[in-house]
Amino acid sequence: MGQACGTTVLLVEDELFVRMIGADALADAGYRVIEAGDADEALARLERSDDVQVLFTDIRMPGSMDGLALASEVHRRWPSIRILLTSGDTRPTRAVIPDAGRFLAKPYRFDALSRELDALLAG
Repeated sequence: MGQACGTTVLLVEDELFVRMIGADALADAGYRVIEAGDADEALARLERSDDVQVLFTDIRMPGSMDGLALASEVHRRWPSIRILLTSGDTRPTRAVIPDAGRFLAKPYRFDALSRELDALLAG
């Protein structure tokens, strides 16, 4: 993962096992990872942290908002944060993804995650 050095990713995933695997893979690649289990927790973490560069969120989540709504709120409040969405059963169009955000279908390979993060951070 070429852009990893010094980059903080907020990983939002309600499935604990999936979140643990994703966080471990990102950390092993050199990213600093902040984890959240839902949108409310993610927003609380963002309010306490000023160094998040990427929001990597599942679309389907329980709670007050799904990943698309979270991405929109993050883009509105923190427009410099890059957006990467993922889902196993939802395929959003480019038109509904905020800013120049990207989508990665589940299940994904870590090399595909790497390419998506590199593209986001380079753009």
